[in-house]
Amino acid sequence: MSSSATKPAFLFLCTGNSARSVLAEFLFRSLAGDRFRVESAGSHPTGRVNPHALSVLQNTYGIDASAARSKRIDELPHEPFAAVVTLCDSAAAHCPVWPYPAARAHWPFPDPAAVEGTAEEKEKAFRDVAQALEERFRRLLALPLENFFDRLRLEQELHRLAS
Repeated sequence: MSSSATKPAFLFLCTGNSARSVLAEFLFRSLAGDRFRVESAGSHPTGRVNPHALSVLQNTYGIDASAARSKRIDELPHEPFAAVVTLCDSAAAHCPVWPYPAARAHWPFPDPAAVEGTAEEKEKAFRDVAQALEERFRRLLALPLENFFDRLRLEQELHRLAS
């Protein structure tokens, strides 16, 4: 088992892995520090990260996500995830079967990439999703660390945060 497998790992899934899941990956990683392994992927990745996601991460949170890329689920490390969180209905419907047990939750967020309008309106849609994710992550990270090693307890907390 690699050293990264000793940390609870979170996977954020969306269809395209270009907006919501990238925001989640980089925000959670930034807020959690080195306590967790954090990944994101897409069931049908677009192959590129939406520039508004990168802009919001940089300009609102000071997070350099220039290394972010839209990736497939099969590109991820073959190590267990403590939690798999889907962020769009399509990804929830097509979430793969995992070879390891994991807490599962669905946190549906509107797709900010689907917003039409000015650049400012599009940026606001991304910022709104990022702020909602940040609020959930702060509440999640306030939990005792042992909750992240108990799959049932973690799944209950993730479902509680979805509402």
